Amino acid sequence: MNAPDPEFPLRSIDALAFDNSFARLPARFHTRLAPWGLPEPRLVATSAAAAALIGLDPSALTAPEALQWLAGNRLPDGAESLAAVYSGHQFGVWAGRLGDGRAHLAGEVRGAGGPWELQWKGAGRTPYSRMGDGRAVLRSSIREFLCSEAMAGLGIPSTRALAIVGSDLPVQREETETAAVVMRMSPSFVRFGSFEHWAAAGDVEALQILADYVIDRHFPALREAPQPVEALLQTVSRLTGELLAQWQAVGFMHGVMNTDNMSILGLTIDYGPFGFMDGFDGGHVCNHSDSAGRYRFSHQPQVAHWNLLALAGALLPLLDGDRERARAAVDEAYGPAYDECFARLMGAKLGLAAPADEALLTGLYLLLQRNRCDYTSFFRRLSVLPAQVEAGVAGDAPVLDLCIDREAGAAWLREWRTRLAGEARPERERQASMTRSNPKYVLRNWVAESAIRAARQGEFAELHDVLHCLARPFDEQPEFERFATPPPDWADGIEVSCSS
Repeated sequence: MNAPDPEFPLRSIDALAFDNSFARLPARFHTRLAPWGLPEPRLVATSAAAAALIGLDPSALTAPEALQWLAGNRLPDGAESLAAVYSGHQFGVWAGRLGDGRAHLAGEVRGAGGPWELQWKGAGRTPYSRMGDGRAVLRSSIREFLCSEAMAGLGIPSTRALAIVGSDLPVQREETETAAVVMRMSPSFVRFGSFEHWAAAGDVEALQILADYVIDRHFPALREAPQPVEALLQTVSRLTGELLAQWQAVGFMHGVMNTDNMSILGLTIDYGPFGFMDGFDGGHVCNHSDSAGRYRFSHQPQVAHWNLLALAGALLPLLDGDRERARAAVDEAYGPAYDECFARLMGAKLGLAAPADEALLTGLYLLLQRNRCDYTSFFRRLSVLPAQVEAGVAGDAPVLDLCIDREAGAAWLREWRTRLAGEARPERERQASMTRSNPKYVLRNWVAESAIRAARQGEFAELHDVLHCLARPFDEQPEFERFATPPPDWADGIEVSCSS
């Protein structure tokens, strides 16, 4: 858990001082309106780690007055509730105006590392809801809450989730479900699509205002660059490349990488039909709504590049219309950042002091693909194997048991050990490093589903157990051993879609 900053001692709800810099942008950037709130709200879960980031005493979230503002029934003092407008490409097709269809920005609170924006998600209809009701259901809210905090536990840049509040208010999806609100946190909720909106409208003034806002608030050093907007595009491309490398290394699939779901800060944002890889399949599509497989696991890095080019196109009016310059800003930052970060992360996962080489990784992914090895378990088990063994030693069984073709598995292990021998790294140091690089626990879909089913019955203990477990994903936690297992038979039918 993140330790509180001494400059921000733990404080109560009433001590939070809200501001809203986004509200000071011109009126066309947003619509001011209050959240609808929830009738008879009940607290489902809170994140002590997220609370610490804003210097908030976690126990304060259980107070009755806290419940009311977490549900959107009462505005915190100083809050200026609004919904932001943006546009975007969805599944590669221009979708036009979108915006916060079920989110309301309360404002920002200064905490450790700077301001954090707080936003209600699922708090009712806005002018950008289109045909939607503006609500979120308990199922999707639990998924967002858990994965936001799970990604933080893994060290992957992400929005955060402060709390979930539920209600018996019925909400119609594929079936009738109950409503919930997630209070989520981020340094900013500005997206690629925020820029696309103004470019499509031909509003160069608004485009410049937004670029200046993002630079001044989040990247002030870029003011010193000869071309600050070009430097911004390069920075966003680098951050996005590093983010995608982390997703691929841990086996995370976002599921709906539309440009309106891409953070300008390089954060994982908008959790819906996400998934973590179980049995490895590079072509796996975690989103049941993605019939064409656009957002399949192996294609995520290319999609991120495509999205960055869409952002570059939106910024063209601020780059003198120079397409080659805009393209170069993306290409020269994104690819190298992704390649360097991915090779380094995979080298660490394999116990190498140097970045992983292409030949070793190619053989590894062929092995994983052909044997459908459980991705998380494979690397965790690999972490404890010795660097030197006698031929046919039984000690390799933990890894080979995941391979249908055990001979192919043994052949790859020999190649892996050849790389280890070239470094002559101390065994204990290598194994400890691998354990720190290979989580034992990720938010498998079946684990999330198990917590959701219990919560629908009013039982939240499983949800709390999952949250506590995923806060320390690299540690051995015998009490949570069940969360490290591949999907049980009952989970075969789980499907997640854009409504998730």
